[in-house]
Amino acid sequence: MKLLIIRHGDPDYSIDSLTEKGWKEARFLAERIAKLDVAQFYVSPLGRAKDTASCTLEQMGRTAIECDWLREFSPRIKRPDTDVLKNTWDWLPQDWTKDERFYQYDHWFEHQALKDGGVEEEYRRVTRGFDGVLAGHGYVRDGHVYRVERGNADTLVFFCHFGLEVVLLCHLFGLSPMVMWHATCAAPTSVTTVVSEERRKGIASFRMSSFGDISHLYVHDEPPAFSARFCERYENEDERHD
Repeated sequence: MKLLIIRHGDPDYSIDSLTEKGWKEARFLAERIAKLDVAQFYVSPLGRAKDTASCTLEQMGRTAIECDWLREFSPRIKRPDTDVLKNTWDWLPQDWTKDERFYQYDHWFEHQALKDGGVEEEYRRVTRGFDGVLAGHGYVRDGHVYRVERGNADTLVFFCHFGLEVVLLCHLFGLSPMVMWHATCAAPTSVTTVVSEERRKGIASFRMSSFGDISHLYVHDEPPAFSARFCERYENEDERHD
């Protein structure tokens, strides 16, 4: 089974939709996905993801199943340096890296700020929803691997958000999302591909063959959007600092 996890296009968060550039990205993405044999589409209920998906779905004459657990991973927490509530992953590196629990798959949510924000509960809700979809397609979670009840080569496409994408990937791979949130960045409309491997009959794991691919933009000489990134150099005043 193949999973394609797609981040929404360049967002206009003020209206929960896409910028003009984001719509252009979504159309280029549709050209790419429309060539595939897709068993099922799944989409976040948030506007920016639904609008991104709409270009592909319209071109293919398809519909998507809307899943509330695919919305952006949104628990708000109070990080050490500010009283302003921030997204779970929005920590300064000099702070979160001091706590070794953040590097551990089964302890990263134990920091008091994350407990106060209900982060573990939301993580469990999201991963239960994800595993439910995989089970419906024949792959049932069993510890850290999946029991194959109906092996197949289905392609599933998920239109969602970067923070949520990281949660899904880390659940599949047994990693801490805090590390991956800070070590990777998937550009708008990027496609991450994960494929099942069944090296022994009935036991499957998942392996990422590409992360954050935006070749559909490069084909059209369209540069990636900066969204989700921070300044490359502190002196870059026109780039996001915090």
